[in-house]
Amino acid sequence: MEDILLEILANTRRELAARKYLVPLDTLKSAVRDVPPAQNFAAALLARPPVALIAEVKKASPSRGVLRKDFDPVAIARAYASSGAAALSVLTDEKFFQGKLQHLRNIRAASSLPILRKDFTVDPYQVWEARVHGADAVLLIAEVLPVAELQPLLDLARELGMQALLESHDREHLDAALATGARLIGVNNRNLRSFRVDLMNTERLASVVPADRVLVSESGISSAADVARLARCGVRAVLVGETLLQADDIPRKIKELLGVGD
Repeated sequence: MEDILLEILANTRRELAARKYLVPLDTLKSAVRDVPPAQNFAAALLARPPVALIAEVKKASPSRGVLRKDFDPVAIARAYASSGAAALSVLTDEKFFQGKLQHLRNIRAASSLPILRKDFTVDPYQVWEARVHGADAVLLIAEVLPVAELQPLLDLARELGMQALLESHDREHLDAALATGARLIGVNNRNLRSFRVDLMNTERLASVVPADRVLVSESGISSAADVARLARCGVRAVLVGETLLQADDIPRKIKELLGVGD
């Protein structure tokens, strides 16, 4: 799995070129006028103290393969919404995560929760795509692009009424993420180059994040004890995918994570 990130980014750019050919940017810009305004993603998280859940919809991952054979994105999103999730994350990368932009559109039509489009965003075109398909926020990864390229993507998201979750894995990239002024700051416990996971990564970096930002811990969260541990270092939300998707009973697992009784 070493340096899978480079392979993913190369494929992202290839697929992006094909989509730009099929659907020109001007077409997206026209379509966005008919999309309802985006919801405030950060406010939705802060409305669910002490730690809000961003529940992720994805069929597969490079490290685990297919996560759920009976994968029905809309049914899964509805289960998340009815069980206490504050927001949704929808994977749209096709080759490595078996996601689709259509999943985002279908879930938007079926759920009122704020939605994060989770993908490897490298181009403004993807931000326009996200808004057209109903996303309220986009993921930006500090390891993927320098600040000089991240900032215009963040600014565009704001212009379109969205927010961006600025994700990083180490101190250097966290400093870069903070420099953009983004309110939503994610710390990924998974190293995107090796896909190894260490929950202590958030604990190591949390003290660097100012109190006026919304700190989100991503990956490797599987129990109420993990959530409590992260809450103690200032995390306001957790993004959980594999743990939920591999659960026999998704609603029960969400209640367990959030410490809510039956």
